[in-house]
Amino acid sequence: MSLTLQACLNGARAHPTVPVTPQQIAAEGWRSVEAGANALHLHARSHDGRETLEAEVCAEVLELVRATSPGVPVGLSTGFWIVPDERQRYAQIREWHLLPDYCSVNFSEPGAEELCELLFSEGVGVEAGLASVADAYRLLESGLAERCVRLLIEIETQDLAEALREVEDIEVLLDKALLKVPRLLHGVDATAWPLLELSLQRGYDARIGLEDTLALPDGRLASGNAELITQARILAKKAGQI
Repeated sequence: MSLTLQACLNGARAHPTVPVTPQQIAAEGWRSVEAGANALHLHARSHDGRETLEAEVCAEVLELVRATSPGVPVGLSTGFWIVPDERQRYAQIREWHLLPDYCSVNFSEPGAEELCELLFSEGVGVEAGLASVADAYRLLESGLAERCVRLLIEIETQDLAEALREVEDIEVLLDKALLKVPRLLHGVDATAWPLLELSLQRGYDARIGLEDTLALPDGRLASGNAELITQARILAKKAGQI
C-alpha cells in the first residue's frame, strides 16, 4: 500500500520544540523522514521568527530541507495570515525562484482560485484545504479539484463529535462529485489523533507533527516531530496501511 505520511513540522506554533530557523526545520525534517515520514509540510520563517512567503527565505529553507532529505516531497503553506493581503500574497509567491513540490491552499481564504492557477502554471502541486462544507462547495464550483494532488479535510473545532459531523458532511459532498483525488484528514490538538486514526481507517493519507499537536496519543509532550511520526506509523500498521 502507498500511504503518504506527511510530517507538518512547525506551523504557527510558538513552543520550544517547534523548529523555526532553516537549520532547525531541515534537521526536524530529516529526523521525521528517518522516523518514517515520506512527505514534509512546513512554514518558512524569517530571521525574526515570523512566518513569511518571501522568495529568498523560502528558497533557503527548501534548499536545506532538500539537502538533508533528498527525494522527499516538500510543501509550503500559503496561509492568508502570513500575508493578509490577496494581491501581495500572490505577488510574493509569483517571485519564488525555487519552487516547492506542492503548496497547501485554503479554500476558506480570499484568492484561493487565482493562487491555485498560479501554482499550477509553475508546475507546483496543490493541496486544497477544506475546513468546512462551504470550502468543499467552493472547490467543486471552481473546477480545480481534479487538478489537485490532494484534498485536505482539516477540521479546526476541538469538539470531536462536531468534528466528525463536519468530516462526514464534507465526505458526502466529495463522494457525490465522484472525485478520485487522494484525501488527507487531519485535526488539531484534541482532535489530532482521533482524526488521524479515522484518516487511516478510511484509507486516506495521513499527517501529524508539531503544527497539529504537541502531545503523543497518551497525552505526554512529544520530544519532536519524529516521535509523533513514530506513533503515527504504529497506528498505520494497526490499520493495515503499511
